[in-house]
Amino acid sequence: MPKVYGTGVYDFKRHRVAEYPILEPDRRTVPIPEQKPANSSSNSVFSITLDEIQTDRLTKIAAENWSKTSVSVSTFSNELVKEIYETELLVKTGSKPVYTQRVTMLEISQYLENYLWPNFDSETASFEHVMSMILMVNEKFRENVAAWKCFYDRKDVFRGFLERVLRLKEQERTLSIAEKTNYLLFMINLFQSLEDEIVSGTVLKLVSLQSWHSLSFGRFQMELCLNPNLIKKWKKLTKKEAKEAKKRGEPFEPSSMLEVKFLRSLIEEFLEILDLEVFSHKQSAHEGNKLDEYYGSTQVNDACVLYCERFMEFLIDLLSQLPTRRFLRPIVADVAVVSKCHLSTLYTHEKGKLFAQLVDLLQFYEGFEIDDHVGTQLSDDNVLLTHYYRLQTFQLLIFKKIPKLRDLALANIGSINKRADLTKKLSFLPPEELQDLVCKKLKLVSDADPWAKRVDFLIEVMVSFFEKRQSQKEAINALPLYPNEQIMWDESLIPSINYSGEGCLALPKLNLQFLTLHDYLLRNFNLFRLESTYEIREDIQEAVPHLLAYINNEGEPAFRGWSRMAVPISRLRISEVKQPNIGEVKPSSVTAQVTFSISSYKGQMRSEWNSLKEHDVLFLLAIYPSFEPLSTEEAAKSSVPEKLGLKYVRGCEVIELRDEEGTLMNDFTGRIKRDEWKPPKGDLRTVTVALDTAQYYMDVSDIAEKGAEDVYGSFNILMRRKPKENNFKAILESIRDLMNESCIVPDWLHNIFLGYGNPSAAQWTNMPDLLETVDFKDTFLNADHLKESFPDYQVSFLSQDGSENLHPTPPFRIKLPKALKGNTHALPGNKKSSASTVEDVNMVDTGLDRERLIVEAYVPPDPGPYPQDQPKQNSVRFTPTQIGAIISGVQPGLTMVVGPPGTGKTDTAVQILNVLYHNCPTQRTLIITHSNQALNDLFEKIMQRDVPARYLLRLGQGEQELATDLDFSRQGRVNAMLVRRLELLQEVERLARSLQLPEDVGYTCETAGYFWLLHVYSRWEQFLAACSQNQDKPSFVKDRFPFTEFFSDTPQPVFTGQSFKKDMRSAKGCFRHLKIMFQELEECRAFELLKTTADRANYLMTKQAKIVAMTCTHAALKRKDFLHLGFKYDNLLMEESAQILEIETFIPMLLQRQEDGYARLKRCILIGDHHQLPPVVKNIAFQKYSHMDQSLFTRFIRLGIPYIELNAQGRARPDIAKLYNWRYRDLGDLPYVREQAIFHRANPGFCYEYQLVDVPDYRGRGEISPSSYFFQNEGEAEYIVSVYMYMRLLGYPASKISILTTYNGQKFLIRDVINRRCAQYDFIGPPSKVTTVDKFQGQQNDFILLSLVRTRIVGHIRDVRRLIVAMSRARLGLYVFGRRSLFEQCYELQPTFQQLLQRPDLLALNCDDEVYPYTERLVGDIGSKFQYISGVEEMADVVNLRLNYIYQGVEIYTDLPSSHHAVTSVTSPVNGDMLLDNGVKDDTQNSSPKNVVNGDTQLEGSSYPDSHMEDVVNNESYVPIEDSSKDESKMEE
Repeated sequence: MPKVYGTGVYDFKRHRVAEYPILEPDRRTVPIPEQKPANSSSNSVFSITLDEIQTDRLTKIAAENWSKTSVSVSTFSNELVKEIYETELLVKTGSKPVYTQRVTMLEISQYLENYLWPNFDSETASFEHVMSMILMVNEKFRENVAAWKCFYDRKDVFRGFLERVLRLKEQERTLSIAEKTNYLLFMINLFQSLEDEIVSGTVLKLVSLQSWHSLSFGRFQMELCLNPNLIKKWKKLTKKEAKEAKKRGEPFEPSSMLEVKFLRSLIEEFLEILDLEVFSHKQSAHEGNKLDEYYGSTQVNDACVLYCERFMEFLIDLLSQLPTRRFLRPIVADVAVVSKCHLSTLYTHEKGKLFAQLVDLLQFYEGFEIDDHVGTQLSDDNVLLTHYYRLQTFQLLIFKKIPKLRDLALANIGSINKRADLTKKLSFLPPEELQDLVCKKLKLVSDADPWAKRVDFLIEVMVSFFEKRQSQKEAINALPLYPNEQIMWDESLIPSINYSGEGCLALPKLNLQFLTLHDYLLRNFNLFRLESTYEIREDIQEAVPHLLAYINNEGEPAFRGWSRMAVPISRLRISEVKQPNIGEVKPSSVTAQVTFSISSYKGQMRSEWNSLKEHDVLFLLAIYPSFEPLSTEEAAKSSVPEKLGLKYVRGCEVIELRDEEGTLMNDFTGRIKRDEWKPPKGDLRTVTVALDTAQYYMDVSDIAEKGAEDVYGSFNILMRRKPKENNFKAILESIRDLMNESCIVPDWLHNIFLGYGNPSAAQWTNMPDLLETVDFKDTFLNADHLKESFPDYQVSFLSQDGSENLHPTPPFRIKLPKALKGNTHALPGNKKSSASTVEDVNMVDTGLDRERLIVEAYVPPDPGPYPQDQPKQNSVRFTPTQIGAIISGVQPGLTMVVGPPGTGKTDTAVQILNVLYHNCPTQRTLIITHSNQALNDLFEKIMQRDVPARYLLRLGQGEQELATDLDFSRQGRVNAMLVRRLELLQEVERLARSLQLPEDVGYTCETAGYFWLLHVYSRWEQFLAACSQNQDKPSFVKDRFPFTEFFSDTPQPVFTGQSFKKDMRSAKGCFRHLKIMFQELEECRAFELLKTTADRANYLMTKQAKIVAMTCTHAALKRKDFLHLGFKYDNLLMEESAQILEIETFIPMLLQRQEDGYARLKRCILIGDHHQLPPVVKNIAFQKYSHMDQSLFTRFIRLGIPYIELNAQGRARPDIAKLYNWRYRDLGDLPYVREQAIFHRANPGFCYEYQLVDVPDYRGRGEISPSSYFFQNEGEAEYIVSVYMYMRLLGYPASKISILTTYNGQKFLIRDVINRRCAQYDFIGPPSKVTTVDKFQGQQNDFILLSLVRTRIVGHIRDVRRLIVAMSRARLGLYVFGRRSLFEQCYELQPTFQQLLQRPDLLALNCDDEVYPYTERLVGDIGSKFQYISGVEEMADVVNLRLNYIYQGVEIYTDLPSSHHAVTSVTSPVNGDMLLDNGVKDDTQNSSPKNVVNGDTQLEGSSYPDSHMEDVVNNESYVPIEDSSKDESKMEE
């Protein structure tokens, strides 16, 4: 059986790489040689060029001391480390904590891996050495590459390094503010890496129960009273500590222990900086809440502000994870961090906006609704009762002890719920008594606290403790779903694309663990809302400038231009505002009518506006430009809304659309019949929209309370978005609905989902209600296949009667043991598996101690006499690992399957569905994928299994792309059922005729049902009774079978009359055919009774279909409909789950209502590959800072949840697979990859099957960037297109070649070059696809040409996951074009590039006149004649030469099998001088050859048909050339 792996460094490394601009350092603070702004970028972004890297001082130092490419390397020098730190890394002035460019230079040179770490000794290492390592690790986290990977070779030394870091402040010199910030960032990164065992073992001690030694006595007593279960544990802990201290001969002083004082000291240091150092003047915040106007924004110490923001991030991270929160929260409350931050000057300062937002987030998590020590979520009722109990106890105390607060003691709770009321009543108490109340009686803070004498502080602590907090549900329901202009351009919430990763943000993070399901949903809601807001913001910034807004003579805004996505509004009117629902203040609904003209639109754009449909989301914009255009200086200082003249943004949802005459358009309610529909009239359109009620209430309240402008009277632009990008509202509504529901995840999945408990608790071996015996149907091809699949067992085959079966044949039933060997434990991720690979699967264990596995080989019943009755059979020979995945998937619980490229993930998923259907026929399964393409691939394979088509349903917009004659959409399935009903009723009539009964029994499904009971089944029972008494008569069955006439049309005679047993089996097969026929009719009966198409479709989805497939987007969009219809399912299978956003994975688990308080879901099968690219998140800050691109699948892997990794690929040549199989455990090759001839033959015209081709500067340039993040490399584009043309001229089919690149800019450039150089030749045309690596994930082709583009820095290919995708797309040939000197230095890419660089870095072409697919060479044989191509120009010459041969009519002979020769010639030669040296056509020449042999035709088979070869040799009958426009349409738009 396959191994089931856990997690660790091998399985998951932090490799989310985001590419950040490197901001130009402050030249006043440190001289940096030879640094010039890159002239390729139009903005202020500073890039390091390759020349600067090579000539930089640090590069020279690296070459002399630690570079692996150096001939001689100097010995380690502490002085050198100190000198580098002080001159290059240490920031002495300025706001930045580190010189990013200098750290990047050191990171490129592998300073940490080759110099700092190998020479680190915890006893002797200097302060500079430790700080340098801290900075290098922080840089790795900033770039999101594997930070801890290099430390795994010396784990003990790494623990010593962490101990040294933790004691750095107490043993070494005083740290500067920049060093403190870097130190704090390192601590943040440590606590974000709790899945790494070498990290967690050390840092979790800092947040253990020991830390409570630092609590004030009053707070300590309070916590033990609230948690009496900890008293015993505390006594045991202190006793143990005292005993250890006595053993060391030291006095027991808890306050001196590192675990006790570390966090408390950090907090106190932060408060000191916040109070004394944020403002450069020495005025303390104790002296007042406000600084004089004299202390303007210029007096703020930006470095200290950054430190304070980072510290807030640190505390938020610790409080938002249960293991770190449990014992830290009392310390944070004891010091009153939140109250002190609220009273700080920075909190209200203009430069403290981000800090204030972070403080509010910290306050939210400090008071989060959870029992810290049990981990259970507190309900709203529990929170409210706790609040009431706390206030009542407080009132009782002050009634007895403090007469001055008698009014407060006697007040009703409703009157003191709010902060203002509490503050007013507490203000009557003198400072001394207030201090006594807070510090002595309530023990909220220590009286030793320096802030304890401040009245405002004491009142703030009291109010924060006793005020009523808004519940999560109330907060989420009061939040508008649509973004407005305030949140849209808030850089602390939605940073621009230039986010550098250096600062923190007021955003939640998707970590390993979540406090509760509500916490999980709330974080995802906020992040998804902000991500969609970012996309909306980009669309607004794209559409509005095209309108050319200006102020006309009347002083009103007007528009000179037009935009495809935005149109001026003629009139807007609020048509209805409904009363609020009970218990709410916002209206229940608000509708408006918006009138606009589409007169300026023609054709396609006009139809797009006319196609607005119900639930589409639109945006109302108020554009009021300045009277005069902004000057250059004003524009530079202005915000984006000011530049656009944008005042307000509000979202709305379409209800209906009417034309100029008021006729309803695009009706989906059935009010307008299809034959009554008329084309829309006029140019005016009126759309009725639903406004966001929460936003409307806020706007109206502002008008009433603050005298604000009427927002809804100022809108003058209506904007729409592309439908595929505009589904955010439905997903946000789904998340909000989940928060308002009693959200039930199955009990077996709940703790694992939140990240707690035993990681293997949901594995099938630990689940109840297992299937003891599983019928594997057609999973095993034969008995040997079954034995190979269970190498750890002694397989015993039995017959149905229990006797030994010496000649077993499929199908098989297996009695599975509770714990399968090799499938019961999770290996640590950094250990290599010792499981057998496919190569040694045939090895037989001759040991006698193997456990016995009972297998029943049974004979299936006769399916029926007709060909359509025969079940479809599986032909895939599943590997033992795939069998393990199938077994796990069929059993209840959570199944995780990691599928490396080409390992048959889809086949495995389909077989799980097939076996599950046959073993649990009453259960329903939901299939979810990320893309329509993957869903269609899965669905097409399901149809090839023995699952009746009537039980399959495909929902969503992609069903029309299914490569099948059957329609599996809801409408298609309904029609199919109705057609099938008529066919079956005709069969019933035929059966009635054969029994000489009236034919009207086939009138309806109901009459057919009565006919079955009265005439068919009764005859069968009589027949069985007669047969039981006449088994000795061979011809009895043939003579007495009651339905012989009905089955007279079978292809073969049903009965032989020679064997009673065989004839009886055939008779049962015939009856089985009849039984299924009437069973289908019974299923059709509902479609007979239901009259409307909608009712029939809903019945099909909720009752009839057993396997329902949809994309994750469709599931989120339609969740409310599914719940309304009562949709139910038992099993969930999710393909591509590593590419699906966390929340989009969660929602499909909850598309049904719970039954009696319990979730119905029994199985969750996640299939994906976390080593390939993650979900797409457009905003880089949400990727980098919030980890929004972390999928649920990846998080489960990081948590150590057991998974099965498929270990045999069948896609690529074994040598090509080695370029990426190092990233996986034991990834071998399927036998046919090693055996089939196609994988052994060389690629014609090429010496090697894969190569890295070094591309030098072309025309003096490498990469260029016409705009930010739009990278292009003309040399690589020209080179790749030349190689593509060369391949086409050799006969390679265009459909088998794909060109990939790592950047969109290069994709567009390559397409331009192809259009310029290839489109003119019909016989070349465009390739199958020109696209990016990211877009090509999940696809493959025989030959891949890959452009890496970058020549300055490595870029985002440094993300190992992107590298794996790029290397694993090719089956037979992979040719990588890039700058060798750059990529060979990259540490993360070493395993792949070391293998690539074992071959020449010049493209090696074979010159033996080979033509695809004919070559006698094998892989590894470079041929007798070959040529190394020196560069772009030489490759263009090679292509031109071959084109000239064609134009001049020169015949090119090639040795082919059977003595055939291929001839390429034309009848109209063209002047060969027409091509320039770079392959560009001279327009003055005629360039269209008339007749050329079509390369694609040659490639369909492995050899030419003789007749075709004769035609070619005679040069008289050519195969017509395909129109290049057909190929061009295949190119991705």
